[in-house]
Amino acid sequence: MMDDKVVAMLLAGGQGSRLKTLTSKIAKPAVPFGGKYRIIDYALSNATNSGIRDIGILTQYKPFLLNSHIGIGSSWDFDRTFGGLKILPPFTSEDGGRWYTGTANAIYENIDFIDNLAPEYVLILSGDHIYKMNYQHLLDVHKENNANVTISVLEVPWEDTSRFGIINVDRDKRIIEFEEKPENAKNNMASMGIYMFNWKDLREYLIKDNEDENSSNDFGKNILPKMLDDGKRMYAWVFEDYWKDVGTIRSYWEANMDLLDEKNTLNLYDRDWRIYTKNKNLPPQHIAKNSIIKNSLVNEACDVKGEVKNSVLFSNIVIEKDAKINNSVILSNCVIRSGAEVNNAVILEDITIEVGSKIGTKNDDNIYLVSDEGILIE
Repeated sequence: MMDDKVVAMLLAGGQGSRLKTLTSKIAKPAVPFGGKYRIIDYALSNATNSGIRDIGILTQYKPFLLNSHIGIGSSWDFDRTFGGLKILPPFTSEDGGRWYTGTANAIYENIDFIDNLAPEYVLILSGDHIYKMNYQHLLDVHKENNANVTISVLEVPWEDTSRFGIINVDRDKRIIEFEEKPENAKNNMASMGIYMFNWKDLREYLIKDNEDENSSNDFGKNILPKMLDDGKRMYAWVFEDYWKDVGTIRSYWEANMDLLDEKNTLNLYDRDWRIYTKNKNLPPQHIAKNSIIKNSLVNEACDVKGEVKNSVLFSNIVIEKDAKINNSVILSNCVIRSGAEVNNAVILEDITIEVGSKIGTKNDDNIYLVSDEGILIE
């Protein structure tokens, strides 16, 4: 448990439109990932493993399934009598009901919730990234630097810098400049959207930002640049482990495939840093006598009679005899009929691939998203 009073605020209302039919009915943080998890499980598990006791989940876009998954937070040990986990959707005020207008506005609208917990620090998190991080390390650096805010950053490939908010620092890692998706970046340190604030400072700037009619009410566009302009002590903490923004179909497929790489540092079998999720209470998997399974994750209630290679199978999936699955992610409750072949695909829930059907080829560079709306090629 953290010795200092830290409240985490997890932004989990994203639509994730670039994930196409994966998010047509659910929010991006609720998208299934890694065979048995949902994307939000990683931030929630990081929080509980880091010793954070109080967390607010800010929901917005199609929250029903996400809210059902989270419940009262018991799967992550947040079901406490005092504090614990609280789901914070947009609500009706004297000005009427509205959605959160930006990331900063989402926190501003819940100032009373945070004040009631009286924290010294507030940790802002995103619910749509895949990574494992001890937030205590971020807090330690924040305190050592006597900072007003500390931002977790990650070195990204130079060719990807135009997709991120880039942070320029001095030799002591003190932030001196922000570049929002620059064409020609000065360095490759990208913000991860993870911020440790002194609550007193953040509260002040949230109120000022709300009074600014020209503000986008966004951390990256408004709060952080304003604090920098005012000379606040702002530092970067460099994260050097696995992190993935699964914002596109290809990156989602790649992140699932990364789990099958023996060199990948996102170790799901680390008993000292478990990734927790809601248990479905399903029966064991069944692997038939003449089936072939190589380098794959096969989860509960699967019945495999065919061939599965380098793939991730979620729960309650049927792979019939002579069916072949390669380099694919198959979500729950799917049936792959006899003689069908699936390559480089992401297949959504409750889909049946009929007898003899063929999707992609082994050496194909395309990714195939299969849903009840058809096949989308990425």
